[in-house]
Amino acid sequence: MSRVLTSRRLIGLLAGTALAAAGAVALPSSATAAPADHLVIDEAYLNGGSTGASYLNKFIEIKNPTDKSVDVSGWSLQYRPYNATTDFTSTIALGDRVIPAGRTLLVSGNNNASNGAALPTPDVASTVAFSGNANGGTLALSRSTTVLTGDRATVLANSSVVDLLGYGLSTTYEGTPKASGYGVAKSISRSGGTDTDDNAADFAATDPSPTACGTACVKDTTPPPTTAARTIAEIQGTGAASPLAGTAARTTGVVTATYPTGGFDGAYIQTEGSGGDADLASHTASDGVFVYSKAFAADVEVGDHVEVTGTVKEFSGLTELVPAAGTWKVLDTPAQAVKPATVAFPLTEAQRETFEGMLLEPQGSYTITDNYATRQYGEVGLAAGTSPLPQPTDVVRPRTPEYTALVADNARRLVTLDDGSSVNYLTTDRGVPVPWLTPTNEVRQGARATFTAPVVLDYRFGWKLQPTARLTGTDGAPATFSSTRTAAPEPVGGQVTVGSFNVLNYFPTTGEAYVASGRGTCTYYDDRAGNPITNDECTNNGPRGAATAASLARQQVKIVKAFSTLDADIVAVEELENSAALGQPRDAALNTFVAALNAHEGKDVWAGVVSPATVPTSGSDVIRTAFVYKKAAVSPVGGSTILDSPAFANARA
Repeated sequence: MSRVLTSRRLIGLLAGTALAAAGAVALPSSATAAPADHLVIDEAYLNGGSTGASYLNKFIEIKNPTDKSVDVSGWSLQYRPYNATTDFTSTIALGDRVIPAGRTLLVSGNNNASNGAALPTPDVASTVAFSGNANGGTLALSRSTTVLTGDRATVLANSSVVDLLGYGLSTTYEGTPKASGYGVAKSISRSGGTDTDDNAADFAATDPSPTACGTACVKDTTPPPTTAARTIAEIQGTGAASPLAGTAARTTGVVTATYPTGGFDGAYIQTEGSGGDADLASHTASDGVFVYSKAFAADVEVGDHVEVTGTVKEFSGLTELVPAAGTWKVLDTPAQAVKPATVAFPLTEAQRETFEGMLLEPQGSYTITDNYATRQYGEVGLAAGTSPLPQPTDVVRPRTPEYTALVADNARRLVTLDDGSSVNYLTTDRGVPVPWLTPTNEVRQGARATFTAPVVLDYRFGWKLQPTARLTGTDGAPATFSSTRTAAPEPVGGQVTVGSFNVLNYFPTTGEAYVASGRGTCTYYDDRAGNPITNDECTNNGPRGAATAASLARQQVKIVKAFSTLDADIVAVEELENSAALGQPRDAALNTFVAALNAHEGKDVWAGVVSPATVPTSGSDVIRTAFVYKKAAVSPVGGSTILDSPAFANARA
């Protein structure tokens, strides 16, 4: 896996009155030039001790193809069976070691029997039973000993994962298909330390060649010489990256935020007495820095005056000071209080860099522009000013100077309000209340955000405003939101009104009904009481909506009420069940939906546009689009047509 991280979310924006369904976004495959710029899983021998085996024990080699030594203290090699989608079952701590440039760390596993030659003395010995049968398994190199968990997408998006190898029939892998060719006399090996994020392309069957690092990888525990004192501003520098990256530094500061849980595993410190009124012209370097150490974050409190010695590093755009155990202390000497910097967005990239890691008291107006990842990651996209960010092509023509200027202005206005964690509330942290959301105050696009407490300007997959501690619910939230929900849409005038409504996987075919029909199996998202609510995944491209009839009834009531309140004459509907994909007439779900609308109205108000007799075979999916209209206002002219030109090839029509 490439050390350069991609965003943990993809943001899509819908235009409210668009009648044509948007095509799906294709994700480009990643490629990394040879050799990789990070540690890699280089070789896996998985049948040690078996009859005909080359070696007595199984082994995994971790290689450093870079030109610098890499400290793996606190790192781990983790393993789980081929079909697992929850916790990795085995975690091997790599110990207090450093892998020099070009060297390999040898990690041994168990043996199936007593055949084969002895391995060179392994650098890390374990008894983990890496699977060597055709089913295979998954290996992950992590910069943490925290147990990895989740499905393939969740694991690949985890920022602690440095490299991953799925082999055999593994359901967690890089690229497609998985690595294969291993056996009692064959290992699977990486070619030249390259990493294109495609296990099948990067690995090939070879004769096993275990190579240990030995004493070269033993970390030098000799006390380091006294490290030169640096100010936090000197550590940060005046550019995008620290001029001291890769060197040791000793600094002092006041703790402004701590995150011992939730995945950040660190704390922010800031130069004593800094902050307050900020002059953008003269403020050229940040006075705050992230100390990446879970132990440090657990050991200190906000307001502590501390001295920290560590290595300056850049991680995915964030400057960090990484201390070893015992290289920090809480000072007895009092410190001047840190004052939140009074800063108003919009800010350029360079201006934001000068405040990275600092406590801020944002000035001016802020408006919610994006709540796409709120329920999953606790993030709320904010736009400086009194309006959300416009979709550029809704306002100006593409490939024009005006378009370029608007894209740049959007970037200056956008900043994300985060929750002080990297957890996923839809997978690993389902039991934790999602921050920001309350039953009485929705988080809607266009609502005003008001800051009620200072926040830290942080960089993780983009610029974020972090609370000074992880949020687990609404307690301690540093911002509130106005309510913009109206009883009905605002009048738009005209003789005929047109709207768009995404029914978010409205499937009259429930997961339980699908399973009962014998067409496939389903897994579900459960509530805290363990009751299935929504389909997680159904085999054979089954339904994606409600798990049970009770859940469908709740979903349908909400959709029908909101749809009726929209009060448009013609409505384009997205994410409706394509009943034909489930062995029913194509318009079955559409007819069910229209019947529910008319039952709510108490009379025959709505109708759906009937599907054409001939439906294109390309571009279809288990969800579809449809048109619903008020019969008293309009009527169809001629039959309907589904477009199957290249522009609509993946439109889920």
